[in-house]
Amino acid sequence: QVQLVESGGGLVQPGGSLRLSCAASGSIFSINTMGWYRQAPGKQRELVAAITSGGSTNYADSVKGRFTISRDNAKNTVYLQMNSLKPEDTAVYYCNLDQWRHGARLSFWGQGTQVTVSS
Repeated sequence: QVQLVESGGGLVQPGGSLRLSCAASGSIFSINTMGWYRQAPGKQRELVAAITSGGSTNYADSVKGRFTISRDNAKNTVYLQMNSLKPEDTAVYYCNLDQWRHGARLSFWGQGTQVTVSS
């Protein structure tokens, strides 16, 4: 099992910045992908950004140039630096870790952290 604990959410004004952190613990394989998803009220959960254990990244078009994902493999921690925040970034942000065992994908989720962008 893998446990994910998120931190760093909160209320910020439009144009502001926040940094989310997610620490993973438990049975973590050396090869995995960690990422951030978000879900706004009445909408489906969507990928925000992901990063592999090798450092390859993937971003949603809506956050490219504003958000940066990074990770510290020694600490099993992933970060999401969010700049130039917009009201439409308001959502619950969930940390995710995917790893594979015998060809099967194992997916783990954090409890979520609220990000509210409002003046």
